[in-house]
Amino acid sequence: MKAVFAAGGTAGHINPALAIADKMRALFPDTEILFIGTPSGMESRLVTKAGYDFAPVEMAGFQRNISLRSLKTNTKALYYYLISAKRQVRKILKEFKPDIVIGTGGYVTGTVLSQAVAMGIKTVTHESNSYPGMATKMLAKKADKVLLATEDAKKHLSTDERCIVTGNPLRSNISIEDRDEARARLGLPEGFTILSFGGSLGANRITEAVAELIAWEQKKGGINHIHSYGGNGKDRFYTALEQSGASEDKTRHIFRDYIDFMYTCICAADLVISRAGAMTITELTAIGRPSILVPYPNAAENHQYYNALTLSDRNAAVLIEDKELTKARLVKEVSALYSDRHRLALMEENAKRSSVNDAADKIMSEIIDLLGEEKFGSR
Repeated sequence: MKAVFAAGGTAGHINPALAIADKMRALFPDTEILFIGTPSGMESRLVTKAGYDFAPVEMAGFQRNISLRSLKTNTKALYYYLISAKRQVRKILKEFKPDIVIGTGGYVTGTVLSQAVAMGIKTVTHESNSYPGMATKMLAKKADKVLLATEDAKKHLSTDERCIVTGNPLRSNISIEDRDEARARLGLPEGFTILSFGGSLGANRITEAVAELIAWEQKKGGINHIHSYGGNGKDRFYTALEQSGASEDKTRHIFRDYIDFMYTCICAADLVISRAGAMTITELTAIGRPSILVPYPNAAENHQYYNALTLSDRNAAVLIEDKELTKARLVKEVSALYSDRHRLALMEENAKRSSVNDAADKIMSEIIDLLGEEKFGSR
Protein backbone atom coordinates (compact mmCIF):
# COMPACT_ATOMS: atom_id res chain seq x y z
CA MET A 1 0.00 0.00 0.00
CA LYS A 2 1.21 3.46 -0.91
CA ALA A 3 -0.22 6.75 0.34
CA VAL A 4 0.57 10.35 -0.52
CA PHE A 5 -0.27 13.18 1.88
CA ALA A 6 -0.66 16.82 0.86
CA ALA A 7 -0.70 19.50 3.55
CA GLY A 8 0.87 22.88 3.99
CA GLY A 9 0.86 26.41 5.26
CA THR A 10 0.03 26.05 8.95
CA ALA A 11 0.40 23.50 11.73
CA GLY A 12 -3.40 23.26 11.73
CA HIS A 13 -3.18 21.69 8.28
CA ILE A 14 0.00 19.67 8.76
CA ASN A 15 -0.56 18.06 12.17
CA PRO A 16 -3.80 16.28 11.15
CA ALA A 17 -1.93 14.77 8.19
CA LEU A 18 0.83 13.57 10.50
CA ALA A 19 -1.76 12.14 12.91
CA ILE A 20 -3.41 10.16 10.09
CA ALA A 21 -0.01 8.98 8.80
CA ASP A 22 0.98 7.89 12.32
CA LYS A 23 -2.23 5.87 12.68
CA MET A 24 -1.80 4.35 9.20
CA ARG A 25 1.77 3.32 9.94
CA ALA A 26 0.78 1.91 13.37
CA LEU A 27 -1.99 -0.24 11.85
CA PHE A 28 -0.21 -1.15 8.63
CA PRO A 29 3.59 -0.92 9.11
CA ASP A 30 4.35 -1.91 5.51
CA THR A 31 2.55 1.14 4.07
CA GLU A 32 4.81 3.45 2.07
CA ILE A 33 4.08 7.11 2.87
CA LEU A 34 5.16 10.23 0.99
CA PHE A 35 4.33 13.85 1.77
CA ILE A 36 4.19 16.56 -0.90
CA GLY A 37 4.63 20.19 0.13
CA THR A 38 6.58 23.39 -0.44
CA PRO A 39 10.31 23.35 0.33
CA SER A 40 10.17 26.62 2.29
CA GLY A 41 6.90 25.94 4.12
CA MET A 42 6.37 24.72 7.67
CA GLU A 43 5.49 21.30 6.26
CA SER A 44 9.07 20.69 5.14
CA ARG A 45 10.36 21.02 8.71
CA LEU A 46 7.52 19.24 10.52
CA VAL A 47 7.25 16.30 8.12
CA THR A 48 10.97 15.54 7.97
CA LYS A 49 11.20 15.90 11.77
CA ALA A 50 8.43 13.31 12.08
CA GLY A 51 10.49 10.91 9.96
CA TYR A 52 8.41 10.81 6.76
CA ASP A 53 9.67 11.10 3.19
CA PHE A 54 9.05 14.54 1.72
CA ALA A 55 8.85 15.60 -1.93
CA PRO A 56 9.28 19.39 -2.30
CA VAL A 57 7.34 21.26 -4.98
CA GLU A 58 7.38 25.04 -5.43
CA MET A 59 3.82 26.31 -5.09
CA ALA A 60 2.10 29.53 -4.04
CA GLY A 61 -1.41 30.47 -3.05
CA PHE A 62 -3.48 33.30 -4.47
CA GLN A 63 -3.96 36.59 -2.62
CA ARG A 64 -7.64 37.47 -2.25
CA ASN A 65 -7.27 41.19 -1.61
CA ILE A 66 -7.13 43.57 -4.57
CA SER A 67 -3.88 45.52 -4.87
CA LEU A 68 -0.93 45.94 -7.21
CA ARG A 69 1.18 43.76 -4.95
CA SER A 70 -1.41 40.96 -4.86
CA LEU A 71 -1.74 41.16 -8.66
CA LYS A 72 2.01 40.55 -9.00
CA THR A 73 1.88 37.74 -6.45
CA ASN A 74 -1.06 36.07 -8.22
CA THR A 75 0.61 36.38 -11.62
CA LYS A 76 3.71 34.69 -10.21
CA ALA A 77 1.59 32.02 -8.53
CA LEU A 78 -0.25 31.28 -11.76
CA TYR A 79 2.57 31.28 -14.29
CA TYR A 80 5.65 30.28 -12.34
CA TYR A 81 4.29 28.02 -9.62
CA LEU A 82 0.82 26.69 -10.40
CA ILE A 83 1.48 25.50 -13.96
CA SER A 84 4.93 24.07 -13.25
CA ALA A 85 3.71 22.65 -9.93
CA LYS A 86 1.05 20.61 -11.71
CA ARG A 87 3.70 19.05 -13.93
CA GLN A 88 5.94 18.26 -10.96
CA VAL A 89 3.07 16.79 -8.95
CA ARG A 90 1.95 14.58 -11.84
CA LYS A 91 5.55 13.36 -12.25
CA ILE A 92 5.80 12.49 -8.55
CA LEU A 93 2.45 10.68 -8.58
CA LYS A 94 3.36 8.71 -11.73
CA GLU A 95 6.66 7.61 -10.23
CA PHE A 96 5.38 6.84 -6.70
CA LYS A 97 2.13 5.22 -7.90
CA PRO A 98 0.04 5.82 -4.76
CA ASP A 99 -3.15 3.91 -4.04
CA ILE A 100 -4.59 6.98 -2.32
CA VAL A 101 -3.87 10.70 -1.95
CA ILE A 102 -4.97 12.40 1.27
CA GLY A 103 -5.14 16.17 1.70
CA THR A 104 -5.60 18.09 4.95
CA GLY A 105 -5.64 21.72 3.87
CA GLY A 106 -3.77 24.60 2.30
CA TYR A 107 -3.23 25.37 -1.37
CA VAL A 108 -0.92 22.33 -1.53
CA THR A 109 -3.99 20.13 -1.02
CA GLY A 110 -5.90 21.79 -3.86
CA THR A 111 -3.07 21.37 -6.34
CA VAL A 112 -2.08 17.80 -5.43
CA LEU A 113 -5.56 16.32 -5.06
CA SER A 114 -6.80 17.93 -8.29
CA GLN A 115 -4.02 16.18 -10.18
CA ALA A 116 -4.73 12.90 -8.39
CA VAL A 117 -8.42 13.11 -9.34
CA ALA A 118 -7.47 13.79 -12.97
CA MET A 119 -5.20 10.73 -12.92
CA GLY A 120 -7.92 8.48 -11.51
CA ILE A 121 -6.28 8.01 -8.10
CA LYS A 122 -8.53 7.61 -5.05
CA THR A 123 -8.66 10.80 -2.98
CA VAL A 124 -9.71 11.86 0.52
CA THR A 125 -9.68 15.42 1.82
CA HIS A 126 -10.00 16.37 5.49
CA GLU A 127 -11.20 19.77 6.74
CA SER A 128 -10.12 20.74 10.26
CA ASN A 129 -12.11 23.98 10.56
CA SER A 130 -15.81 24.60 11.12
CA TYR A 131 -15.78 26.85 8.05
CA PRO A 132 -14.25 24.96 5.10
CA GLY A 133 -11.29 26.45 3.28
CA MET A 134 -11.02 27.00 -0.46
CA ALA A 135 -9.33 23.63 -1.03
CA THR A 136 -12.20 21.75 0.60
CA LYS A 137 -14.83 23.76 -1.27
CA MET A 138 -13.03 23.10 -4.53
CA LEU A 139 -12.67 19.38 -3.85
CA ALA A 140 -16.11 18.76 -2.31
CA LYS A 141 -17.51 17.46 -5.63
CA LYS A 142 -14.28 15.83 -6.82
CA ALA A 143 -12.74 13.89 -3.94
CA ASP A 144 -14.02 10.38 -3.22
CA LYS A 145 -14.56 11.31 0.43
CA VAL A 146 -14.72 14.63 2.25
CA LEU A 147 -13.98 14.23 5.95
CA LEU A 148 -15.01 17.02 8.32
CA ALA A 149 -14.04 17.97 11.84
CA THR A 150 -17.50 19.26 12.75
CA GLU A 151 -21.10 18.93 11.64
CA ASP A 152 -21.17 22.73 11.27
CA ALA A 153 -18.81 22.55 8.30
CA LYS A 154 -21.52 20.91 6.17
CA LYS A 155 -23.57 24.11 6.25
CA HIS A 156 -20.95 25.91 4.19
CA LEU A 157 -20.51 23.39 1.37
CA SER A 158 -22.57 23.29 -1.81
CA THR A 159 -22.97 19.53 -1.44
CA ASP A 160 -22.58 17.13 1.45
CA GLU A 161 -23.17 13.83 -0.34
CA ARG A 162 -19.54 12.76 0.09
CA CYS A 163 -19.15 14.28 3.57
CA ILE A 164 -18.49 12.29 6.72
CA VAL A 165 -17.91 13.91 10.14
CA THR A 166 -14.87 12.30 11.76
CA GLY A 167 -13.48 14.98 14.07
CA ASN A 168 -9.92 16.27 14.10
CA PRO A 169 -7.18 13.69 14.69
CA LEU A 170 -4.49 14.35 17.28
CA ARG A 171 -1.07 12.75 17.16
CA SER A 172 -0.67 9.95 19.67
CA ASN A 173 2.05 11.87 21.55
CA ILE A 174 -0.53 14.06 23.32
CA SER A 175 -0.38 13.34 27.04
CA ILE A 176 -3.44 14.15 29.15
CA GLU A 177 -2.33 14.64 32.75
CA ASP A 178 -4.16 15.11 36.02
CA ARG A 179 -4.60 18.84 36.72
CA ASP A 180 -2.75 18.80 40.06
CA GLU A 181 0.08 16.70 38.63
CA ALA A 182 0.44 19.08 35.68
CA ARG A 183 0.65 22.09 38.00
CA ALA A 184 3.24 20.35 40.15
CA ARG A 185 5.30 19.48 37.07
CA LEU A 186 5.25 23.15 36.07
CA GLY A 187 6.32 24.17 39.55
CA LEU A 188 3.08 26.03 40.28
CA PRO A 189 1.37 26.02 43.69
CA GLU A 190 -2.26 25.11 44.30
CA GLY A 191 -4.77 27.65 43.09
CA PHE A 192 -6.97 28.68 40.18
CA THR A 193 -4.82 28.60 37.04
CA ILE A 194 -5.26 30.56 33.81
CA LEU A 195 -3.44 29.88 30.54
CA SER A 196 -3.37 32.55 27.82
CA PHE A 197 -1.69 32.72 24.42
CA GLY A 198 -2.20 34.30 21.03
CA GLY A 199 -0.19 32.12 18.70
CA SER A 200 3.51 31.84 17.90
CA LEU A 201 3.74 35.51 16.88
CA GLY A 202 1.59 36.69 19.78
CA ALA A 203 -1.52 38.86 19.69
CA ASN A 204 -1.20 42.45 20.83
CA ARG A 205 -4.82 42.89 21.92
CA ILE A 206 -4.77 39.66 23.93
CA THR A 207 -1.38 40.48 25.49
CA GLU A 208 -2.46 43.97 26.60
CA ALA A 209 -5.77 42.74 27.99
CA VAL A 210 -4.02 39.87 29.80
CA ALA A 211 -1.67 42.34 31.51
CA GLU A 212 -4.71 44.08 33.01
CA LEU A 213 -6.18 40.72 33.94
CA ILE A 214 -3.02 39.79 35.85
CA ALA A 215 -3.35 43.00 37.86
CA TRP A 216 -6.89 41.93 38.79
CA GLU A 217 -5.64 38.45 39.69
CA GLN A 218 -2.99 39.81 42.03
CA LYS A 219 -5.62 41.81 43.89
CA LYS A 220 -7.69 38.64 44.25
CA GLY A 221 -4.68 36.58 45.30
CA GLY A 222 -3.97 32.88 44.94
CA ILE A 223 -4.26 32.75 41.13
CA ASN A 224 -1.62 31.22 38.83
CA HIS A 225 -1.12 32.52 35.30
CA ILE A 226 0.76 31.04 32.34
CA HIS A 227 1.11 33.42 29.38
CA SER A 228 2.82 33.21 26.00
CA TYR A 229 3.38 36.69 24.57
CA GLY A 230 4.81 35.48 21.25
CA GLY A 231 8.11 35.98 19.52
CA ASN A 232 7.71 39.74 19.08
CA GLY A 233 5.65 40.58 22.15
CA LYS A 234 7.99 40.58 25.15
CA ASP A 235 8.53 44.34 25.42
CA ARG A 236 4.88 45.11 24.78
CA PHE A 237 3.75 42.61 27.42
CA TYR A 238 6.09 43.77 30.18
CA THR A 239 5.33 47.43 29.42
CA ALA A 240 1.59 46.70 29.63
CA LEU A 241 2.15 44.75 32.84
CA GLU A 242 3.94 47.71 34.42
CA GLN A 243 1.25 50.14 33.25
CA SER A 244 -1.46 47.94 34.80
CA GLY A 245 0.28 48.08 38.17
CA ALA A 246 1.03 44.35 38.18
CA SER A 247 4.37 42.67 38.67
CA GLU A 248 5.77 39.28 37.77
CA ASP A 249 5.54 36.72 40.58
CA LYS A 250 7.97 33.90 39.86
CA THR A 251 6.07 31.55 42.18
CA ARG A 252 2.71 31.90 40.42
CA HIS A 253 3.61 33.15 36.92
CA ILE A 254 5.13 31.50 33.88
CA PHE A 255 5.71 34.05 31.10
CA ARG A 256 7.34 32.86 27.86
CA ASP A 257 7.66 33.94 24.23
CA TYR A 258 6.75 30.40 23.17
CA ILE A 259 5.42 27.45 25.18
CA ASP A 260 6.82 24.13 24.01
CA PHE A 261 5.03 22.17 26.77
CA MET A 262 1.55 23.33 25.78
CA TYR A 263 -0.31 20.09 26.56
CA THR A 264 0.93 20.19 30.15
CA CYS A 265 -0.12 23.84 30.44
CA ILE A 266 -3.63 23.12 29.14
CA CYS A 267 -3.90 20.21 31.57
CA ALA A 268 -2.83 22.49 34.44
CA ALA A 269 -5.36 25.21 33.56
CA ASP A 270 -8.84 25.86 34.89
CA LEU A 271 -9.47 28.38 32.09
CA VAL A 272 -7.78 29.01 28.74
CA ILE A 273 -7.73 32.32 26.83
CA SER A 274 -6.63 31.96 23.21
CA ARG A 275 -7.24 32.35 19.51
CA ALA A 276 -9.45 29.73 17.85
CA GLY A 277 -7.31 27.75 15.45
CA ALA A 278 -8.58 24.29 14.57
CA MET A 279 -5.91 22.38 16.48
CA THR A 280 -6.26 24.63 19.54
CA ILE A 281 -9.98 23.80 19.56
CA THR A 282 -9.17 20.10 19.18
CA GLU A 283 -6.70 20.17 22.07
CA LEU A 284 -9.10 22.10 24.33
CA THR A 285 -11.85 19.57 23.76
CA ALA A 286 -9.57 16.51 23.97
CA ILE A 287 -8.25 17.65 27.35
CA GLY A 288 -11.58 19.21 28.32
CA ARG A 289 -11.00 22.82 29.30
CA PRO A 290 -13.38 25.82 29.28
CA SER A 291 -12.11 28.75 27.28
CA ILE A 292 -12.44 32.36 26.28
CA LEU A 293 -11.82 32.43 22.53
CA VAL A 294 -10.77 35.53 20.60
CA PRO A 295 -10.73 34.51 16.91
CA TYR A 296 -7.92 35.90 14.78
CA PRO A 297 -9.79 38.42 12.59
CA ASN A 298 -7.57 38.06 9.51
CA ALA A 299 -7.80 34.29 9.23
CA ALA A 300 -8.85 33.11 5.78
CA GLU A 301 -12.63 33.48 5.38
CA ASN A 302 -12.82 34.28 9.10
CA HIS A 303 -12.71 30.54 9.81
CA GLN A 304 -11.53 30.99 13.42
CA TYR A 305 -14.79 32.78 14.22
CA TYR A 306 -16.74 29.71 13.10
CA ASN A 307 -14.43 27.41 15.09
CA ALA A 308 -15.10 29.48 18.20
CA LEU A 309 -18.82 29.63 17.44
CA THR A 310 -19.00 25.83 17.43
CA LEU A 311 -17.80 25.71 21.06
CA SER A 312 -19.72 28.82 22.10
CA ASP A 313 -22.97 27.32 20.80
CA ARG A 314 -22.29 24.25 22.94
CA ASN A 315 -21.67 26.39 26.02
CA ALA A 316 -18.05 25.21 26.18
CA ALA A 317 -16.50 28.62 25.49
CA VAL A 318 -17.06 32.36 25.67
CA LEU A 319 -16.59 34.01 22.28
CA ILE A 320 -15.20 37.57 22.13
CA GLU A 321 -14.51 39.02 18.70
CA ASP A 322 -11.13 40.71 18.40
CA LYS A 323 -12.68 44.14 17.79
CA GLU A 324 -14.71 43.75 21.00
CA LEU A 325 -11.81 42.65 23.19
CA THR A 326 -10.90 45.30 25.75
CA LYS A 327 -9.07 45.09 29.06
CA ALA A 328 -12.31 45.69 30.94
CA ARG A 329 -14.21 43.06 28.90
CA LEU A 330 -11.64 40.36 29.55
CA VAL A 331 -11.51 41.09 33.28
CA LYS A 332 -15.32 41.05 33.40
CA GLU A 333 -15.61 37.68 31.65
CA VAL A 334 -12.87 36.02 33.71
CA SER A 335 -14.24 37.46 36.95
CA ALA A 336 -17.70 36.08 36.15
CA LEU A 337 -16.34 32.59 35.48
CA TYR A 338 -14.04 32.69 38.52
CA SER A 339 -17.02 33.53 40.72
CA ASP A 340 -19.31 30.91 39.17
CA ARG A 341 -17.54 27.57 39.50
CA HIS A 342 -20.73 25.70 38.63
CA ARG A 343 -20.84 27.39 35.21
CA LEU A 344 -17.12 26.76 34.74
CA ALA A 345 -17.55 23.07 35.54
CA LEU A 346 -20.46 22.84 33.09
CA MET A 347 -18.34 24.45 30.36
CA GLU A 348 -15.57 21.97 31.08
CA GLU A 349 -17.98 19.06 30.77
CA ASN A 350 -19.37 20.47 27.51
CA ALA A 351 -15.84 20.84 26.14
CA LYS A 352 -15.15 17.16 26.89
CA ARG A 353 -18.42 16.16 25.22
CA SER A 354 -17.40 18.09 22.10
CA SER A 355 -14.28 16.00 21.67
CA VAL A 356 -14.00 13.22 19.11
CA ASN A 357 -11.29 11.09 20.69
CA ASP A 358 -11.27 8.39 18.03
CA ALA A 359 -10.98 10.72 15.01
CA ALA A 360 -7.87 9.01 13.61
CA ASP A 361 -9.58 5.61 13.86
CA LYS A 362 -12.69 6.96 12.10
CA ILE A 363 -10.57 8.44 9.32
CA MET A 364 -8.68 5.18 8.84
CA SER A 365 -11.99 3.31 8.74
CA GLU A 366 -13.15 5.56 5.88
CA ILE A 367 -9.87 5.07 4.01
CA ILE A 368 -10.09 1.29 4.39
CA ASP A 369 -13.72 1.40 3.26
CA LEU A 370 -12.68 3.33 0.15
CA LEU A 371 -9.77 1.10 -0.84
CA GLY A 372 -10.81 -2.26 0.56
CA GLU A 373 -9.00 -3.98 3.43
CA GLU A 374 -7.20 -6.35 1.10
CA LYS A 375 -5.23 -3.36 -0.26
CA PHE A 376 -3.54 -2.95 3.12
CA GLY A 377 -2.59 -6.56 3.66
CA SER A 378 -2.33 -8.06 7.15
CA ARG A 379 -2.02 -5.92 10.24
